[in-house]
Amino acid sequence: MGRGRAKAKQTKVARRLKYYSPETDLNALARELGADGKPVTAHAAESGEDELEEDDAYDRWASSDN
Repeated sequence: MGRGRAKAKQTKVARRLKYYSPETDLNALARELGADGKPVTAHAAESGEDELEEDDAYDRWASSDN
């Protein structure tokens, strides 16, 4: 009893959050994330070193299983 009003308010708030999209300030977002305008590159992925290390670790684990 008495939950109808609370549920209606929760539904109203949920609907407002779902459909309301304020203007996004991309400059403020970039400042907050610490972006300095340089593209981000993945050095380890380019060289493939991580993959080799993972393969070696897997090979050691797999061979110790037998």
